[in-house]
Amino acid sequence: MKTGIVSPHVAGAMSGLDFLVALRDGALIAPPFSRATGILPKEIEIGRIVFEGTPTEQFYNPMGTVHGGWIATLLDTAMACAIQSMLPAGQSYTTLELKTNFVRPVFASTGVLRCEGVVLSLGGRIASSEGKVFDKEGNLVAHGTETCLVMGQRNGASTHA
Repeated sequence: MKTGIVSPHVAGAMSGLDFLVALRDGALIAPPFSRATGILPKEIEIGRIVFEGTPTEQFYNPMGTVHGGWIATLLDTAMACAIQSMLPAGQSYTTLELKTNFVRPVFASTGVLRCEGVVLSLGGRIASSEGKVFDKEGNLVAHGTETCLVMGQRNGASTHA
């Protein structure tokens, strides 16, 4: 997988939805964290996005389970990008607050995790979303909420989480 940073002029000219679809479809280069974490977008629509990631032993903590930070990254990515999917061209955002609840341990043997992010509220400056992570059997692994700061229209703005 080739990774890099999309030019702010290219990103700023696209709606959040168009940008995310282009990332998923390979029309834009994937961000470096996708290679590092194995977290990739699978389903995208306005106000809703699904990412999948496969935890590996490289993310184990000293207790022999997948580090909660990797799971929180999966949640943050889905919840923030759900908000991004609703933004017009030139508008950007950043995460202000992230709350994560871990329900069950994750191991490399757990396999692919699926995380759905859904927008709860989108205001002029503040947006909120929720996310849920499920294992391949449909068991809830973790869930969370997120608040993002939505920044005004700017020429060449890049979108980021």
